[in-house]
Amino acid sequence: MTGSKNIIGICGSASQNSANLNILKWIAEFGKSEFHLEIIDDLAELPHFKTELTDKNVPEKITDLRNRITNADGIIICTPEYVFSIPSGLKNMIEWCVSTTVLSDKPIGLITASTSGIKGHEELKLIMETVQTKFTPETTLLIQGIKGKVDKNGKIINKETELELVKLINSFKNLIEKPVANTV
Repeated sequence: MTGSKNIIGICGSASQNSANLNILKWIAEFGKSEFHLEIIDDLAELPHFKTELTDKNVPEKITDLRNRITNADGIIICTPEYVFSIPSGLKNMIEWCVSTTVLSDKPIGLITASTSGIKGHEELKLIMETVQTKFTPETTLLIQGIKGKVDKNGKIINKETELELVKLINSFKNLIEKPVANTV
């Protein structure tokens, strides 16, 4: 990766100190020599999506969010699965971006860290493909059984998970340098 990149890390969890937030913190520390990861973990504070406010009288928090995404070199989303789907706060955030092009062609890493996560991960990939972000199979990661892989202090205690995250980060850095069409 040439030069320090500005990356947005979006935590989809509604829980404070979640494993998803801790994974993003780990990524921020791991990659700090090559990129700055700004973590957004306050999705519950965004106003509920209203179609009539998407283009006119846009809430300030949404304008700020859209600008941060626009100015980022890439995005990493780390989210749990809630009831076989992505969390409502993450879906709400995405809905605020749909009528714009802020996500179009944006390199993205997708991590679902949950008990199972299969359905939520598939849904997240489908949504991100629909809004035309750029990702590859190597920039997506499903981490199942997350409670046994990240301890209560936020430390990744599973070596395989750590190696998978390193692989994802390296693939994500390559994607930022050489964007490609989705192959997922």
